[in-house]
Amino acid sequence: MEMDQLYTELILEHNADKTYKHKLAEATTSEHGHNPSCGDDLTLEIDVKDGVIKDAAYTGSGCAISQASASMMLDIIIGKPIKEALRLVNLFLGMIKKEVTDDDKLEELEDAIALKNISNMPARVKCAVLAWHTLQEALVKEEQKEQ
Repeated sequence: MEMDQLYTELILEHNADKTYKHKLAEATTSEHGHNPSCGDDLTLEIDVKDGVIKDAAYTGSGCAISQASASMMLDIIIGKPIKEALRLVNLFLGMIKKEVTDDDKLEELEDAIALKNISNMPARVKCAVLAWHTLQEALVKEEQKEQ
């Protein structure tokens, strides 16, 4: 099986996976993200306790790439400390901007590495990064609460 086909299947699987697509019973922070160029809309809720992301979920609608990206992101950040989650956000954004190309480093992104080639499709980049930028804003809010 070709890598592109494998990556396409991963995106379709995560788009269909509704594990994280719901409102949280308890959320310490909620952040809304919107991509006006294509209409992707996402509300991310996170529950942070003692500096660790205990749970997270999202609601909203959008294309398969935006929804899959949100699912992939939540897979890897739940259970992580805020600082670690922010590092992963920066790693993902670096991958999309082609600033980080070392596949060994990118392995940390788990399934989200499937979105690596989105950087070759400028119209789809905003779809892929919407959830990640929204998470970044939510985590900055959480950090400010701790100070």
